[in-house]
Order: sequence, then C-alpha cells, then structure tokens
Amino acid sequence: MTSLRRSVEGTLALLVAAAVLFPSPALAIGDGGKESPGGGGTHNSVEGGASGKDLMASVSDSKIKLTYPGGQTTKASVGELKSVDPNWEPPACWYEPVFSPKQLKDAVATGEGGLVNAHVWWSNGLWVDHYEKGKADSNFDLNRPGDTTADGYKKYNLGKKGMFWRSTVREGMYQDSKAWDCGRIMFWQDEGTIPKDKNAPTPETLAAFAYDKIRVPDTEVELKPESKSTVNLPTWVWLDKATFKDVTVRADLPGTGLYAVTTAKPVALHLEPGTEDAKTFPSSSDCPVNEDGSIGAPYQKGDAGQEPPCGIQYLRATSGEPYELKASITWEISWEGTGGAKGDLPDGTFETTQDMTVQEIQSINR
Repeated sequence: MTSLRRSVEGTLALLVAAAVLFPSPALAIGDGGKESPGGGGTHNSVEGGASGKDLMASVSDSKIKLTYPGGQTTKASVGELKSVDPNWEPPACWYEPVFSPKQLKDAVATGEGGLVNAHVWWSNGLWVDHYEKGKADSNFDLNRPGDTTADGYKKYNLGKKGMFWRSTVREGMYQDSKAWDCGRIMFWQDEGTIPKDKNAPTPETLAAFAYDKIRVPDTEVELKPESKSTVNLPTWVWLDKATFKDVTVRADLPGTGLYAVTTAKPVALHLEPGTEDAKTFPSSSDCPVNEDGSIGAPYQKGDAGQEPPCGIQYLRATSGEPYELKASITWEISWEGTGGAKGDLPDGTFETTQDMTVQEIQSINR
C-alpha cells in the first residue's frame, strides 16, 4: 500500500467520524503523498480559472436541470414543503457525468488541480498520473472494502465515447457522514450506460431532487369575518380554486436520458385555532379539497347561523395578544420518469399563520 493511500484512508476514517461535528475543508492531496496545506479551501469556496472552473467547482453544484412544466408560482412569497415523514429525506449523494475526455484534458491543462470526488482535492500531478499516464490509485471509497484501487486511464480516454462521472452531494449535506457514501474517485462510463452502483442516479433520485426544489405559494386563507371575529360566531375559511393548484417540477440529468417529473397536488387544509377554547369545522380540523380544486366555501348572505364546511368557532375572547391561527396545506407528491417509472413520495406540508382577534358580543341592558 502506498504512503499516499495509507495517509488518505487513515484521514478518511477520521473525517467520516467527525464530518457531522466539525466543518472541514476538502481533503487536499499533493505530490508525494502529503497533504497540501490549504490546497482546496472549504467545499463551498473552491474556485478555479475559466478553463478549470468545472474541475474545481463545488460538487454540490449538480448538473441536474430543472424546468417547471406548469409554470413557476407567480406569488410574491413562496415556501418549501416539509415532509410529513420525519425519517425521509432526498439522497445525500449520487454520481453524475461531468467531463468528456477532451473537457477533462483541457481542465487538467490549467495546472490547478481540483476535486476528484466530493471530498478529495488532487494536485495537478496526480490528475496527470491517473487520467493521462494510466497510474492506478486509491478509490478513497470506505463503502467498498477490498475494492480500494481504481485503474488508471491512458490519455484521458480520448477517442472513446462516454463520460467521466463524479460524485455530487446534495446542498446542505456536505458535512453529513452520508455524503461519504459516494466515495469513488472520478471514473469512466461508456456512452449510453449507467454505473452499476447503489448510488447511481435513477428516475427516483431525480424525483427526490425535484421534491427538494418544489416551492408552493405562501398565501393567507380567506376568512369571513376577517382578522376580527366574535365569540361563538363561526368564522368561515376557504381557498379559491385558483389559489392552490398542482405544482410540477421536471428534473433532467444531461447525458443520461434520465428524467423525472414530480407533482405536488394540494389535498387538504388543516386548521389549528391557536387556543383550546375553539371548535373547528369539520371536527377533524381537516378541510378536504373540493372537486373544483377549491377548499371550503365563501361566506354568502344568508349563511349566518349555519356551520361552515371549513371554519372555526372561537369560544372565548382574546385578552391582549391575538390567537395565532395556523393553516397548513397538505400536498400529495407523485412522480413519473424514464421508461414509465413512477411512484409516490411522502406528502409535504406548508404552514402559514395569521393573527385572530376575538371580541365579546356587546349588548345594552335597558
């Protein structure tokens, strides 16, 4: 085992244990198997010249392309969905195609070095040794015991059809130990094929990536009476059918033929009055979406004294501070993608709040 390999694997073992505890710079490896002080900077600050920008770029900058088939929300304020399953999260990392042979050769020609996977920075000399001169080197992959050596390449595989692939880490996950699951150094993949690796991208990977990018409108529910209500007087709550509609995000991974369209569909409104001294309509506090896409029903003249299909009845007046009415929309998430693949992801929720002042009915005794 080379001194470089011993040094890197020992360091990796320590970094995996500490990754979630301490912010750490990308592991920098220089010529001769020594760590290069300050070689790569932090993961989010790695930069390079124009030709080597991709080689040095942060691997959290995925090449997945997002489009919005249904159009992006035009609301001034939007928010992120929160999964109702606290144990679910999109993949921490996966592999993507990043360089053709010529692109890699041109990038290495800058002489600046760069990231060979999500965590390891190589000096220019090692890029040349491995990808031009064919020297084998460590895979730095702790999840592949007994498979720690990667064969080298001759002249960057110029003339061959395919791409070099490298690990990508989901935004915000770089310090998480799960980000080490994609530990292989940049490797070759023939054109039209996907790596046989548990962390290879799939349509579901792209669907989960798109889930993370869904933005829904941050809109207050319609109320009657509005922000001021009266004790024992039902407050009608509704959302117009044009207010909340399906949100779709398409994710494509160039060079792979992989895509997924993730759709968030509003299915229910949940109300929390902000006090135990209140009744909700229906009693479950969950107002379903009507067939036309609306929720609840607007208050009309003549509805006084009737129970709303969606609403709240406050039983006690506020004293000083208003009640905080919470209204959360549940969004049902489904996806479809390459080859007819399809499935469901955990429902998402988005919550808005608004103040409610409740007053007593005033009467005069004669």
